[in-house]
Amino acid sequence: MLRLVSWNINGIRSPLQGVRCEEPSSCSAMAMGRILDKLDADIVCLQETKVTRDVLTEPLAIIEGYNSYFSFSRNRSGYSGVATFCKDSATPVAAEEGLSGLLSTQNGDVGCYGNMDDFTQEELRALDSEGRALLTQHKICTWEGKEKTLTLINVYCPHADPGKPERLTFKMRFYRLLQIRAEALLAAGSHVIILGDLNTAHRPIDHWDAVNMECFEEDPGRKWMDGLLSNLGCESGSHMGPFIDSYRCFQPKQKGAFTCWSTVSGARHLNYGSRLDYVLGDRTLVIDTFQSSFLLPEVMGSDHCPVGAVLSVSSVPAKQCPPLCTCFLPEFAGTQLKILRFLVHFKQDPVFKQSALQPSNQTQVHMRQNKARVRSTRSRPSKTGSSRGQKNLMSYFQPSSSGPQTSNLDLPSLGTLITPKTSEEDVMANVVEGQTKASEAKDEKEIRTSFWKSLLGGPSPMPLCGGHREPCVMRTVKKPGPNLGRHFYMCARPQGPPTDPSSRCNFFLWSRPS
Repeated sequence: MLRLVSWNINGIRSPLQGVRCEEPSSCSAMAMGRILDKLDADIVCLQETKVTRDVLTEPLAIIEGYNSYFSFSRNRSGYSGVATFCKDSATPVAAEEGLSGLLSTQNGDVGCYGNMDDFTQEELRALDSEGRALLTQHKICTWEGKEKTLTLINVYCPHADPGKPERLTFKMRFYRLLQIRAEALLAAGSHVIILGDLNTAHRPIDHWDAVNMECFEEDPGRKWMDGLLSNLGCESGSHMGPFIDSYRCFQPKQKGAFTCWSTVSGARHLNYGSRLDYVLGDRTLVIDTFQSSFLLPEVMGSDHCPVGAVLSVSSVPAKQCPPLCTCFLPEFAGTQLKILRFLVHFKQDPVFKQSALQPSNQTQVHMRQNKARVRSTRSRPSKTGSSRGQKNLMSYFQPSSSGPQTSNLDLPSLGTLITPKTSEEDVMANVVEGQTKASEAKDEKEIRTSFWKSLLGGPSPMPLCGGHREPCVMRTVKKPGPNLGRHFYMCARPQGPPTDPSSRCNFFLWSRPS
């Protein structure tokens, strides 16, 4: 069996799913190892790693028992990025970064690029510059004993921001390039699996609020998926796309099967999300070898949950990892130049070195004579002691003979130390005066306290929402416009279906400026 898992991890370094460790150097390796062990897959594909090569650390990339492959964003740091971790028993025969082939090294690449004449070189370079695609090619053996080729395309497709129309164009061009490459691999005789975050909910059943969305099925991304995929289910239908949505093949009518939720609104608590993550396989592969396709909503640590599939094939590992493997990067392979390599050792002439270490006889005689003169000129301290010699430590604790002698002081008699008795009236007057001063100080302190409390009254209490009569939460407008930066109150409950009384109500109130 071959188990595949895909997960948009939303930052591979963010705090690594809550794993705590006293030694930061081993914490990353331990946490990454725990994640891979928890997913329990032969091949794990991660999206949105948000790391670039300059911040990728060895404990994060080199995990015992696995070989890893990364694709980095070349434009922005902490953005996008995908990674594939393969067990040593599933080592690929080839690996490649990007879809266009412009990032290939011609050594250990997957190949089969298809006809890309519709794209310019600049466009292809831009589509591959965000680190959104990573290909690994494996040898698999079917239950019949036949050896075949399987290519995995790990993708993190772009998100179409409604406020940026150019990003929708970018997304659709990325979809087109992905389809061209996948179909070229199929035409070359390889089985193909596209897995990852496609950033599109295909059918209304895959979105929590599809009914209230205008022109849901007219979305360009959904139309593209309609052409890429066959009809739901494994049976032949009117439309025969080259790929099958493996989850809907096994669970065609399962509602609430979501993989992404908003973390701001707490929508995961009420399963108020959408299905953006897929495992798409070519028709022959899904029908013949797929045993199951699943979601893992119980796995926390990201705004997405993992998805996966199990195939009734066995992996035939390659004898050596492809050149793209992170173990061959100079910073991890021990071949990176260090500063000590630039410090060249100075080689001395052997004759000069011997003459420097062994001085001549004449030089040795002069050295002995100089040492003798130095010894003779040194002053030796006398046995009886000298006034110029170093003082003994005890001499500092002896009384000085030249200092003035202190005479005995006349102490006062006992009678002069006794104070006269005070009258009872004086004592009572002092007590009353002390109590009066303490009372005045207390009153003054209370006056100051009440003044500052009236001046600094603190935040006003949160208003109660209209649906549940519970304290609201304060939010800030972040969308550009006239209300940018303004505060408002809304229901504190998690977002959910409008028909669910336990979900957030529609209460809204602007905060008054202070």
